[in-house]
Amino acid sequence: MPKIHRLARGVAVVGAGMSAFGVFAQKSSRDLFVEAFKDLRASVDQGLDPACIESLFIGNFSSDLFEHQGHLAPHLADAVGLTPRPATRVEDACASGGVALRQGVMAIAAGLADVVLVGGAERMTRLPTAEVTDTLATAGDTLFETPAGFTFPGFYAAMASAYMHQYGMKAEHLMHVAVKNHNNGAVNPKAQFGQTIADWMQGRITSARQKNKPVPAWADVLDFLHDEAANPTIAWPLRLFDCSPITDGAACLLLVAAERAGEFTDHPLHLIGSGQASDAPLHDRVSLTGLRAAQAAAHEAYRMAGVGPADVRIAEVHDCFTIAEVIATEDLGFFAPGTGYGMAEDGVTARDGARPINTSGGLKSKGHPVGASGVAQAVEVWKQLRGEAGARQVPGDVSLALTHNVGGTGNTAVVHIFERRA
Repeated sequence: MPKIHRLARGVAVVGAGMSAFGVFAQKSSRDLFVEAFKDLRASVDQGLDPACIESLFIGNFSSDLFEHQGHLAPHLADAVGLTPRPATRVEDACASGGVALRQGVMAIAAGLADVVLVGGAERMTRLPTAEVTDTLATAGDTLFETPAGFTFPGFYAAMASAYMHQYGMKAEHLMHVAVKNHNNGAVNPKAQFGQTIADWMQGRITSARQKNKPVPAWADVLDFLHDEAANPTIAWPLRLFDCSPITDGAACLLLVAAERAGEFTDHPLHLIGSGQASDAPLHDRVSLTGLRAAQAAAHEAYRMAGVGPADVRIAEVHDCFTIAEVIATEDLGFFAPGTGYGMAEDGVTARDGARPINTSGGLKSKGHPVGASGVAQAVEVWKQLRGEAGARQVPGDVSLALTHNVGGTGNTAVVHIFERRA
């Protein structure tokens, strides 16, 4: 049995903030990071003097290609007045933010710092969609997979097809995941898509009437989602509403040594488990219906925290595509393999369900600025565990939460577990 690793020093989250997520033609990643940092400062109950921050870890996938700006971390440190503190850019594809968080945790646990700023930022929409697709494809295997024509919708469509073949899932089950996450994003003021799919459908009907065009006769939301004109196939079985959007955004967390948390707040969150793992490219895997890296990262995080899947009240998981949420809930041990696909339809993963998943709206509705997504997941956990999530607040006692962030097709996975103590 592998050794159970423990944090040599307690780590607490005492502040969290994010920019709005969306399309911002006039803003750079620096502008977005400044917004997130200001939001974080406002969240620190007893105030924050930036002079106490000793180090920065910034998740960013590809500012080099998205903005033609490399060496991003010190530029972001300068933008928020934190030079000459050491600032490190962390790149692990779409898991960059979650891995940056893990680096911050390790810095405090190792005694290298007491107060660490963890951030994530990505400005993606400056490029046209085809170039964004090409940039994201660099996270795949450029020796074998990318030359064969795979893009990320194709990768996840292959996973969805394999899952359907093995377990009997229908494409309609994925539609329920999209509906659920848009319902959550509709009550998240920072979300890119702040409307339900029912609202979206009604908007199309209203627009047709105003333009004196034929009015669609959709019977309900599922009828709308089955309409190829309204919800076109991107890579079968994945349609438009199965895919996360191209997004600009940033997010920040303030981590401190647990013994100093009282200097900042009387209501910290304690980060009690952290796990990270890696895997081979998709073409070398035995199975496409689960991510071995996510399973291993979750196992490490659970063991470190001394808890199990049944103890987790809520989770933010990496739903870059709707099938990714289904697979994540099984990899994390919430549901048995081959059963997760029905949980959104049955209401189990809704905000008022037995196991709320992606109360923020997830990457699907909140948006997916790839370097920031893993940090933004923890921002949602911060709000939920402190009872500050407003209209999307999960009812009842919410004291243990998990975040799950994936890079590439599951080549990297990182899992964190957070606890609110009485």
